Amino acid sequence: MEQRPRTAAAAAGALLLALAAVDPPALPASSMDLRVAKATVHLDFERRAFIRPDAIVEWVRRSAETVAAYYGRFPVAELTLRVVPASGDGVQGGKTFANPDALIRVRLGAEVSEAQLKSDWVLVHEMTHLALPDTGESHAWLSEGIATYVEGVARVQAGTRSETDVWAEELRSMPRGLPLAGDRGLDHTHTWGRTYWGGAMFCLLADVDIRRRTKLRFGLQDALRAVLAASGGLAADWPIERVLRTGDAAVGTATLEELYAQTKDRPYAPDLRELWRQLGVDGDGTAVQLDDQAPLAAVRRAIMRAH
Repeated sequence: MEQRPRTAAAAAGALLLALAAVDPPALPASSMDLRVAKATVHLDFERRAFIRPDAIVEWVRRSAETVAAYYGRFPVAELTLRVVPASGDGVQGGKTFANPDALIRVRLGAEVSEAQLKSDWVLVHEMTHLALPDTGESHAWLSEGIATYVEGVARVQAGTRSETDVWAEELRSMPRGLPLAGDRGLDHTHTWGRTYWGGAMFCLLADVDIRRRTKLRFGLQDALRAVLAASGGLAADWPIERVLRTGDAAVGTATLEELYAQTKDRPYAPDLRELWRQLGVDGDGTAVQLDDQAPLAAVRRAIMRAH
């Protein structure tokens, strides 16, 4: 699997490359429309700028289908996806907008390989942003955390990423989301680790708790689907309390609101190792073994099962 640029330094570098770099001289743009789950993706890219244009089209379709399957629909009826050519290879970063219309801009290496496109997480991550209302900068951890968490689960459900790969990444990376000295809670500590992996940790804790309370009937996925259905996604401005209340109402628990009360203003630090042990996830972040006899193995399987 291609490693994510999710160390603090690497993430900052990737962001600078993705958003601040000067684009190469523009080539005449070509456009095509893709129909995915009753939505239209307007794909703007210059085919001649890339070595493998057909693989890029399939990458876009595959990513959109993955997000649509997780949410039960694609988050918006129409999306413009602008693919900007860059030197080299790989998927080099993206940015999502919703006003006035849904737009994702992605920088893609002209020599990007099919293997890099098949293992890419960036486009699913960016498309996931479209499904959550804008809750403001102080709650960026929720938006980035959901996109980080959902990307892995959605790709497992779609069959394009292995479950062990997702858990291995969480074993490696989720501890970076734990609070350090001086932490003032998720709403007030805007470091890279707390924003991305602290937010993803919130999602994992919520997913497990919802499934335990509802005896596997519902999970975070159901709560997020309800938020999208009620809000219309990123174009809406919602206070975070409304997002969490809507999600809780859909699954019949108070999980999201209670967890937010624990984490928003103070350095809440769960025992991740014990949680993974109960879920039946054992490993060192490189190789992972799954124990189906673990106390919460059924919860783990339910999280990753498509529905």
